[in-house]
Amino acid sequence: MTRAIITLILLLHSTVGGDGVVQEPKIIWETKNGSASLNCSHNKGSSYYQMYWYRQRPGETMRLIVFTMTNSKPEFGDVDEKKFEAQKSVPESGSLKVNHLEPDDSGIYFCAVSEHSVSKAGECCTKTFCA
Repeated sequence: MTRAIITLILLLHSTVGGDGVVQEPKIIWETKNGSASLNCSHNKGSSYYQMYWYRQRPGETMRLIVFTMTNSKPEFGDVDEKKFEAQKSVPESGSLKVNHLEPDDSGIYFCAVSEHSVSKAGECCTKTFCA
């Protein structure tokens, strides 16, 4: 019986250069059909309560998996929502679980944190950028 090993590599990132953001574990080796849990925390303060999880597969560009805010329903990108579980109950940390691992799940995963900002009247605003 052949067992496939799935490799998930984690990188840290934040909107202010990565200082103060920690992801654990750094590398995960799991077997096919298993699951992997990724944790992200930061010391930037409670105003940084928005968290983004991304994945980059070999040879591909980075893609958003999910956007989370403290105690809100996760907003998934163009992914199978059954594949991922995201938790964020406090501003300073969050987690991502990848279920039913397949070789295609191998890649680099990382989180980014963002500070809440209030847009002025008449300005356009998305989750990532305000004009």
